[in-house]
Amino acid sequence: MKVEIPIHRKVLTIDFPETATVFTTSYPEPLKGPAEMILESLNHPVNSLPLKDKLNEAKPESVVIVVSDITRPIPYGDFLPAVLGEVVQSDISAEKIFILIATGMHRPSSQAERLHMFGVEICEKYRIIDHKAEAPVELITLSGTSYSGRPVQLNRHFMEADFRIITGLVEPHFMAGFSGGRKAVCPGLCSLDTVKNFHSYSFLDHPAARNGNLEDNPLHAEALSIARKADVGFCINLIVNNQKKIVQAVSGDPEASHEEACNLVRRHACPAKRNEADVVITSCGGYPLDATFYQCVKGMIAALPLVKQNGIILATGGCSEGIGSREYKNILFQYTDRWEKFSRDFEGRQDTLKDQWEFQMQTKVLKHIGQDNLIFATDGLGEGDLKRISVNGMHIQTERMEEELQKLVNDYAAQGKSIAVIPEGPYCTPL
Repeated sequence: MKVEIPIHRKVLTIDFPETATVFTTSYPEPLKGPAEMILESLNHPVNSLPLKDKLNEAKPESVVIVVSDITRPIPYGDFLPAVLGEVVQSDISAEKIFILIATGMHRPSSQAERLHMFGVEICEKYRIIDHKAEAPVELITLSGTSYSGRPVQLNRHFMEADFRIITGLVEPHFMAGFSGGRKAVCPGLCSLDTVKNFHSYSFLDHPAARNGNLEDNPLHAEALSIARKADVGFCINLIVNNQKKIVQAVSGDPEASHEEACNLVRRHACPAKRNEADVVITSCGGYPLDATFYQCVKGMIAALPLVKQNGIILATGGCSEGIGSREYKNILFQYTDRWEKFSRDFEGRQDTLKDQWEFQMQTKVLKHIGQDNLIFATDGLGEGDLKRISVNGMHIQTERMEEELQKLVNDYAAQGKSIAVIPEGPYCTPL
């Protein structure tokens, strides 16, 4: 049984035994083009007037459209011109429309990435801004507090716009249950302190903070409380398949449309878990998600419900941009070969270090299967780095990756181990 597993910009074809269980998404093929699909959702929104009517009612002088950064595989170039066309037709000039990239704590976008995401025409015609969570001058403090009782600071450009449109990819999320909707605002457009609180040790340690779950999830509650304060005018939720093609768009009221989109994703991307396996083989989603080890952790978490105690997870990732931020790398290196100490050091700690949350999620996997059984194969990190990031690392040249992974699979099969495969990594989350 041949299964395709993405890594960076390539696809590996691995032959698995017929007894292996393969978990994939079940999205239907799109019947319409992305622009047509988006326009239909704008004109038939959930619990909202159509976008044009909302704009005509509000009569704004300025409009902001919030988009995700390069880590989310959203084909903006295929549909954003249609959204912008709807806004322009409401008598709002291009000079009063700007695109705001909700970077959260991620790095700023490059010009090359913007051209890739939006196309030349949009980049030349519209103002594009990166959110800067660590720049006080770029932030504004809102009245009141969030769900957790903390002050809220959001992007100044976002809050000063007369009409706010948010967009986002809805997929299973290993902390917040599902991405999309409110996450464009929090953590996408928050201050560093708000982002840190959103990813605090206690939030992530909560049993409800897991893939595919919104009920009693503190991250969902926190993000939702902050998004409500932002008074978002319209929300566009996008769902993509494993070919990175839009299969569904659900627009309208920020909460109602997101809820409907989450229900669709739950139905098609969260297959029911069957028996636990001795070995789970997963990708980290391919490019752009697997560009850093930071993001690759999501693929490991997606495999966690399927693997037996002390079983094996074999994950692959491109890591073309290395490990991740300097702060994240420092945390990983500080706890090399002593990841258990991380939990003892951070449990109950009031302050949150930037990017500590990703290592905290990785320790959930380590507690279940141990470091030797968390195998990570990549061409993007050298052996020196792999020895310091709490995995059983394998540096394999890309051209040899397929051959080497096939040897491992053959060996597991020869030992009689039960095998499960999640080719799409974090985009498919068995529950």
